[in-house]
Amino acid sequence: MVWEEKADCLSSTFKFKDFKAAFSFMTEVADEAERQNHHPDWTNVYNRVSFRLNTHDAGGKVTEKDRRLAVAISQIYNKCKTV
Repeated sequence: MVWEEKADCLSSTFKFKDFKAAFSFMTEVADEAERQNHHPDWTNVYNRVSFRLNTHDAGGKVTEKDRRLAVAISQIYNKCKTV
């Protein structure tokens, strides 16, 4: 999955076969975000989940925390899409 860095955030949109698959993905991402103590700005519309990652404590800039979470999100997506 491709992440774009623009306007002081990393952003990406992930597409799934249906709402249930998208929601399952979001549940796994929520668990990972808690582990990392770094929480995404995200939206879900039916089978799409969109993310905007930046670090509020760094003035809304992209930091290594965002990059680590983006990698983890991509890994979760790759796992979910093969199930």
